[in-house]
Amino acid sequence: MRLNERGITMRFHHPAVPVVLAVLLIDAIGFGIVLPVLPSLIVALGHVDLTQATRIAGYLLVAYAGAQFFAGPVLGNLGDRFGRRPVLLVSTIAFALDYLLMAAAPTLAWLFVGRLIAGIAGATYGPVNAVLADVTEPEKRGATFGLMGAAFGLGFILGPAIGGLLAQFGTRTPFIAAAVLAGLNALWIAARLPETMAPEDRRTFRWRDAHIFGAFRPLFSAGGATPLLLAALLWQLGHIVYPATWAFWAEIALGWDATAIGWSLAATGVVMAIAQSIVTGPMIARLGEARTVVIGMAVGALSFLAYVFVTQGWQVYAIILAGALQALVYPSLNALLSRMTDASHQGALQGGMASINSLAEIVGPIATTQALAFGAEHGETGGNFILAAILAGIALLIVVTRVVPRVRIGDGDRA
Repeated sequence: MRLNERGITMRFHHPAVPVVLAVLLIDAIGFGIVLPVLPSLIVALGHVDLTQATRIAGYLLVAYAGAQFFAGPVLGNLGDRFGRRPVLLVSTIAFALDYLLMAAAPTLAWLFVGRLIAGIAGATYGPVNAVLADVTEPEKRGATFGLMGAAFGLGFILGPAIGGLLAQFGTRTPFIAAAVLAGLNALWIAARLPETMAPEDRRTFRWRDAHIFGAFRPLFSAGGATPLLLAALLWQLGHIVYPATWAFWAEIALGWDATAIGWSLAATGVVMAIAQSIVTGPMIARLGEARTVVIGMAVGALSFLAYVFVTQGWQVYAIILAGALQALVYPSLNALLSRMTDASHQGALQGGMASINSLAEIVGPIATTQALAFGAEHGETGGNFILAAILAGIALLIVVTRVVPRVRIGDGDRA
């Protein structure tokens, strides 16, 4: 514990931290619940085969990400103006209504409408990250963002496993369960989340700041920010291969059903949660954020490449375990960027990071699903992971050559 220049007590275990971690946990459970049934739902509504459903799933993710791309900076800047709590509350209520809409969707067109609404409501990671930045000292933000990733990972342990079990009651049942969870999440925010943004740090909302370039304007003058942002984009482009293609790849390459897909996603969540909750903090403390990013990206690129050669189910679980350290990339990147901006722009920064993720989710699903479908049509099931490995390798090269040499002691890294 210490006092900042305004005399405000800053604690790692602020009352808001467990609340927003629970918010992320419930959001991740809700998201993960629907993944195992998505292939079957698209096939049924679209009257298409699995390969065609793979392409349609890519378009659904693009609709979601396109809406989030524009909504992320808006929600981030609204959080800087009105506070984090009201933004999170309204977005979570919208999420609950969206899951109900998708549970009743009679056609593929309604699924697309639901994904557009979810993209707007789902841009909550910016405000959540801003809450964590509000209440955590700069030198501890990497570990705190790691806890955020661990909460999301834990949600992926529970969500897909629950979704796989609920699938036996119909493809709509997981969406209803997700709507209930989102509603409970809204009640939790209303009852327990304190406002974390000091009134003196709030600033006027301006539309010219509420887009991705406006959100990152305070960073462009900071040393090392531009290559770091490019590396973050490329990494996210590659990493999107998991949510965009995993369920379809597992069914095409291994013949897995919804239950098997759910358990594999749950295993991924276990590994992610352990890595981000236990390993992130100590590794950053020892090596610094930039070097931790290098290790995570290297492990991630090799993991992507390994999936190309998978022929049996047990190999998937071996790669999931060996690739655990790739979970360190995002919290370390976020901690570095958070150090480069002031308290009044943390919401804008995190909104911009959400838009980088959304930009990756616009381009990534199209690229990875098409790569998977094209390969499957020609007898190769690993094209999606080859593309992901290339993108992660380029991101790694940028960090090694442009970021690590410029990070100084006291700027978020160690000698």
